[in-house]
Amino acid sequence: MHTPPPVNLREMPSPQVAFQRPELAMILSLYGRMVAAGEWRDYGISCLREVAVFSVFRRTAEHPMYRIEKRPKLRGKQGMYAVIGMDGQILRRGGDLKNVLRVLERKLIRAVD
Repeated sequence: MHTPPPVNLREMPSPQVAFQRPELAMILSLYGRMVAAGEWRDYGISCLREVAVFSVFRRTAEHPMYRIEKRPKLRGKQGMYAVIGMDGQILRRGGDLKNVLRVLERKLIRAVD
């Protein structure tokens, strides 16, 4: 009887990247404040092989205003979190989600003023 070689779990690719509960709590807290300010109206979440994306919309069925991305492969380089604008420009990138989301919180302060 042939036994298969041992499997190294660290080498196996994960099926998809997803936001963890604390990450989603931070993102949804900001989302709720922006909805209350009348800036955002809808969102979508995509969990893909190399990236998890939280897309923010002003109206349903249009291009996202912002994308909050998590790319674990960039953890040691530029940081695994990024906020990307409608035009594809990276507004902020880093390893700490709370700091990365600050670029959007500034827009909330302007919206309330």
